[in-house]
Amino acid sequence: MSPGEFQGEPILLADIGGTNARFAMIDAGKRNDPVLLGIRRYPVTQFESLAAAIRHYLQEAGVAATPRRAVLGVAAPVKGDRIAITNNPWTFSVEELRSECRFDSLAVINDFSANSMSLPYLQAADVKAIGPAAPIVARGPAPAPDRSFAVIGPGTGLGVGGLLIRDGRPIPVDSEGGHTSFAPANAYEFAILEAVQQRFERVSYERLVCGPGMMNLYRAVCAVEGLAASSATPEQVTALAAGDRAGAEFRTLALFCEILGACAGDVALMFAAWDGVYLAGGMLPTLVPWLESGGFRRRFEAKGRYRPTLQAVPTLAILHPDLGLLGAAARALADHSSAR
Repeated sequence: MSPGEFQGEPILLADIGGTNARFAMIDAGKRNDPVLLGIRRYPVTQFESLAAAIRHYLQEAGVAATPRRAVLGVAAPVKGDRIAITNNPWTFSVEELRSECRFDSLAVINDFSANSMSLPYLQAADVKAIGPAAPIVARGPAPAPDRSFAVIGPGTGLGVGGLLIRDGRPIPVDSEGGHTSFAPANAYEFAILEAVQQRFERVSYERLVCGPGMMNLYRAVCAVEGLAASSATPEQVTALAAGDRAGAEFRTLALFCEILGACAGDVALMFAAWDGVYLAGGMLPTLVPWLESGGFRRRFEAKGRYRPTLQAVPTLAILHPDLGLLGAAARALADHSSAR
């Protein structure tokens, strides 16, 4: 990419998760709908540090000069200068990274804060409704009236975030809601909890509904039912579940979607996200058919006295392939506009 390709200032974007690091560029001169340029994805194990990954991306993408500004979404709590990525060996100082990469400004935000920021820029084709409630897409950079949304996403971990629209302004709300405690809903799930507690004294939702969590859940299902665990990866569990409705893999995936639904309903209550709960994360493309046909929506709504309220809340699966980068772009454009 050369400077001539940009109407305005080029801004570097990144979405750093537990497994992959994604990078792109955005043209700050095009403020209405972000267009992601030069998208690349790398395994985090390919690089010893985030700075090394950034240098490699800029070289591979053919960026003529280092961008002056960058926005990074990271799968980690963002508190102070020192960042340690969850489920990823990278740690860094924000100021040291800014200096090393020669950025004039560097914004580091939580990855689900970035996902939340992306919601106003989603097109109708970027989402798929799960359940009967009529969807409300948070369309446009300044939707009105005031609205409240939440995002939950199973990937390497379980991310949770919120988005408030107030006076036309999008306000992301950071959260570590994936680490709230799992609440069993029946005797079978109590048995699952006891099985998982053999490995983890405290069982959060993330211990059950993410990539590694699916394997925890599968081993627990096998233990409770007295079966030998034969699958070794989430991909194997998913593949076998699709072909054998009598197997432990099928029950694991069905239970996974039910527990995700229960957690999503809790998130809706926590954020008062009456305008919609969006589902994101790297596992979504595989999970969508299971979410549509299984108990996800039933468990989402099963909140006792709040069942009528939850029945009216839309749940939408996000199909956009680069949601974190889109959210980082939204943050970059918001910062750029406020600086003008």
